[in-house]
Amino acid sequence: MSALLAFLPILVTIILMAGFNWPAKKALPLALLLAIGVAFFHWDMTIQHVLGYTFFGFLKAIDILIIIFGAILILNTLKLSGAMTTINNGFSGITTDRRIQAIIIGFMFGAFIEGAAGFGTPAALAGPLLVGLGFPPLAAALVALIFNSVPVPFGAVGTPIFGAMSTLGSNIETLGVAPDSFMMSLTQWIAIPNAIAGIFIPLLGLAIMTRIFGKSKSIKPALAAAPFAIFAGLAFMIPYVLIATIFGPELPSLVGAFIGLGIIIFAAKKGFLVPKKKWDFPEESTWPKIWRSNIDTGSTGQAKMSLLKAWSPYLLIAVILVITRIPSFGIKEFLVDQTLTFHNVANISGLTYALKWAYLPGTIPFVLVALITHFMHKMPLKDVKKAWKLTFKQIGGAAIALFAGVGMVQLMLNSGVNGNGMDSMLTEMAEAAAGLSGAAYPFFATIIGALGSFMSGSATVSNILFMSFQFETATILDFSQVLITAMQGIGAGIGNMICVNNVVAVAATVGCIGAEGKIIRTNALPAFIYYLLITLIVGILIYSGFEPLIS
Repeated sequence: MSALLAFLPILVTIILMAGFNWPAKKALPLALLLAIGVAFFHWDMTIQHVLGYTFFGFLKAIDILIIIFGAILILNTLKLSGAMTTINNGFSGITTDRRIQAIIIGFMFGAFIEGAAGFGTPAALAGPLLVGLGFPPLAAALVALIFNSVPVPFGAVGTPIFGAMSTLGSNIETLGVAPDSFMMSLTQWIAIPNAIAGIFIPLLGLAIMTRIFGKSKSIKPALAAAPFAIFAGLAFMIPYVLIATIFGPELPSLVGAFIGLGIIIFAAKKGFLVPKKKWDFPEESTWPKIWRSNIDTGSTGQAKMSLLKAWSPYLLIAVILVITRIPSFGIKEFLVDQTLTFHNVANISGLTYALKWAYLPGTIPFVLVALITHFMHKMPLKDVKKAWKLTFKQIGGAAIALFAGVGMVQLMLNSGVNGNGMDSMLTEMAEAAAGLSGAAYPFFATIIGALGSFMSGSATVSNILFMSFQFETATILDFSQVLITAMQGIGAGIGNMICVNNVVAVAATVGCIGAEGKIIRTNALPAFIYYLLITLIVGILIYSGFEPLIS
């Protein structure tokens, strides 16, 4: 009974978001109210503890909001300065083979945008660009979403990992290790299995594209491009793993995709591993209605500056992130020390919140580079104001959802402080899940992560909702906490292929409104294949008794 009541807020969230298409900003506040009611009436927590831990969650959400704000601000700045139009147009002259275009723009450029901005922007940017090059809108939407999965666990400079860490503090204490050490181990073991599977995602996306949209309705054209597709996967995943292992969660997708983008553009121009026979879609006059756009999506516009000038903000972001994350430069320690600390939050002894405002990537480099770009791109004051105004407007919904989501999880995490002597809500749920699944739990860990992003539209929200739950369950069943939580992080990325929010957004941007159900049903297959690969890879490690080192 207690486990069911504890699960009720999450169950309501799933039903409202997945079943009734409620946005997170509406569903999560209601779920928080339910959690407060359960904590007060069934767990017998005091008003002080209920409101205090909820408020502590609100404070923890500020860290993530600062990152989101900076990511959206830099993207809006580049759109309004004309830089994004220049970047998009720069891709059109590289190759006319649709398979290679899909990999360069949908997979690698999308991964770069995910690493820099995240939050649904990659597919929404890559989709219209592919349409502009001559892709059927439905094909553009499908492949953009399939490809926007591998980089997601480290999207928006590591935000999903920071979201996870905002809920794992008390869990990690039970291991007797430093939070930063656990975060580095988690980052590494998300990166390694995801990289192994991710090498084949470009080929999987091409197979779906040629099978559905090719003249022969076959995967053979995709297999013909397999050498280039796998080469592209390696060009991204090798630096992705190295950067994750050395630097942590902020840079793998951003810098890994930037390196990979340069490599595969050079290779495509030189014809390296590019199929000799060009592949294209059927004549546009033969396209079924569902393939087509049913609205005017406009054009990409004219380039307003050089490619180097357009890319310079992203180059600057990458350089600043590297410099501020390598301890030997001496800047990291200085930025970390710039901390606002609040002790005994809500008069609860030992409850401390620390805002490392200068070290959050949303502040440095995102907001800093946005300010520099205003001058570097000679933006009119009206466009500067518009960029900031749009950003504040866009962050409103995310703020409500994150405050409610993190507040709810912190309350559930700390509900062990009660008058009934009960375990916390998350512990109760974890024990119930462990009892039901037993030794088979690793088969469900990735699905739970995917479910979280499917219903919320965000890997960050999925990690906030379920990372502590996954940790607790792993502890009860004596599985590796690092590997089980890594499956959660990867699953949250897989769910992006089919999550309602992203599907609706991409369908709207490419103009195939009404095809959302078709997109979800089609992309369920590659999402399932991805899940099987991750479950196989990580499952072998788990059942062999492998335990990652946390140093």
